[in-house]
Amino acid sequence: MAKIIAIANQKGGVGKTTTAINLCAALGETQRRVLLVDLDAQGNATTGTGVDKNNCELTTYDVLLGNCTAQEAIVRPEHVKFDVLPSNGDLTAAEVQLMSINGRERKLADALQKISSEYDYVYIDCPPALNVLTLNAFVASNGVLIPMQCEYYALEGLSSLLQTIKEVQGSVNPGLSIEGILRTMFDGRNKLGHEVSNQLIEHFESRVYRTIIPRNVRLAEAPSFGQPIVYYDKSSRGSIAYLALAGEIIRREMGASNRKPAASDPGTVAEPGRQPETNNELPVAP
Repeated sequence: MAKIIAIANQKGGVGKTTTAINLCAALGETQRRVLLVDLDAQGNATTGTGVDKNNCELTTYDVLLGNCTAQEAIVRPEHVKFDVLPSNGDLTAAEVQLMSINGRERKLADALQKISSEYDYVYIDCPPALNVLTLNAFVASNGVLIPMQCEYYALEGLSSLLQTIKEVQGSVNPGLSIEGILRTMFDGRNKLGHEVSNQLIEHFESRVYRTIIPRNVRLAEAPSFGQPIVYYDKSSRGSIAYLALAGEIIRREMGASNRKPAASDPGTVAEPGRQPETNNELPVAP
């Protein structure tokens, strides 16, 4: 059965969709069976994998409303090694239409349950809001991966998200947990970034991924070419970072030590010029 993870943060611009696309691509490089579910009406995760969101016959909208099965809507983009359940602007209407449906919070869970055995990992790219779509993702998931920038306002938004997760745990999905907190767009020259990073480690310990996603021009360019960074520029710092994150996730699944990062050693940031390993030999976070 697949491990289903919601990638969520109600604050926009934190690298949520970037993480969804590139983590799926990195895991696909290890021969894992991966599905990316685009649950955002903007459809950025869809276009970021090279799929034309405006020409999709079936999308997550149709799956949530019961017009088709998840299997019927899933596509395999060219030149990637993972599947995509696409989305487009139609999904905006689903928010309203779901409000009048009984069991609306379980629609995605029911759909994914039927195909869970076909994948090792399912990642859900959530919208930047705590709405009925995000609730569907939380009910369907085993855990929540939280991408966040190391800045003051990001900490403020984190408390609201954690409260929502706690409420879902207490009502409709007691098995939901915090899968991990991922530090994104990290600039090592920023003193505040290091301070916020240390606070995260102090409060969340081993739930903070040791891998850090740096600010990287090539990583920002890749979506405009409809390619994950591991295909657009595999030797870039952004690519190396997501390959390292995939390796860290796999090692966690295999029961490797989950020691917390030391405050003086905030994590692993990709170094310029370092070449990523291939397949199962991924960069290691020390």
